[in-house]
Amino acid sequence: PPPGRIVKGSIFYNGVDLLRVDDETIQKIRGREISMVFQDPSSSLNPLMKIKDHFIELFRTHEPNISDKDVEERSIEILKRLGIPSERFNDYPHQLSGGMKQRVYIGLAIALNPKILIADEPTTALDVLIEAQILRLLNRLKRELNLTMILITHNMGVVAENADRIAVMYAGKLVEAASKEEIFAEPLHPYTQGLFESAPNFLRRVRNIASIPGEPPDLINPPSGCLFNPRCPKRFDKCLKEHPPLIDVGGRIVACYLYGG
Repeated sequence: PPPGRIVKGSIFYNGVDLLRVDDETIQKIRGREISMVFQDPSSSLNPLMKIKDHFIELFRTHEPNISDKDVEERSIEILKRLGIPSERFNDYPHQLSGGMKQRVYIGLAIALNPKILIADEPTTALDVLIEAQILRLLNRLKRELNLTMILITHNMGVVAENADRIAVMYAGKLVEAASKEEIFAEPLHPYTQGLFESAPNFLRRVRNIASIPGEPPDLINPPSGCLFNPRCPKRFDKCLKEHPPLIDVGGRIVACYLYGG
């Protein structure tokens, strides 16, 4: 939406650049092929609509001729699968707990059997116990529905428990990508290394927790060269002049001149 605009880049799905297609094509893909779970279910659900109305709107958008009976049967089946009693079908969002709202939204996200589920900090607004339940639920659905799940999070514990591959981003740029085992065993990019060094270690006593010096860059007036260079302890002259390309390092990729480029 204005005033934002996409000035470069591509998002390819099944060989199609989603940034170049019309609204009708995107509407067919959104929800049915690619779906999303947002951070805060309270702001994702319409407070003026009952849970059933959310499902009716979803199904009717993609299946205009579906009957009310089919909507109700399919919706209640989904809710039961997520551990939500069928009586909640006629409730408003404010009548549900935070964890139950997130389950409802997950139900909406998987209702049309998408191939990709994007989960953007799906447990941020929940307490630790409910967080664990929601993550277990997402992992179960991933297995049962053969979903590809893209989990966006800043929580290293969540990453360790749930990821297969990890892509690390800094200031909107990909800086490193590899398997979970590779990144946890040997992070390559100085930013990734700083993330691990600044994470609390509960297995041993430490006097001070390390931190990455400085502040994230101003994206309106970013620094020249590598965006991490003002905070990087390993920077050298080339880092200040050019943004590093993604470099293949033994099957892993990293955007850092320490590894060539």
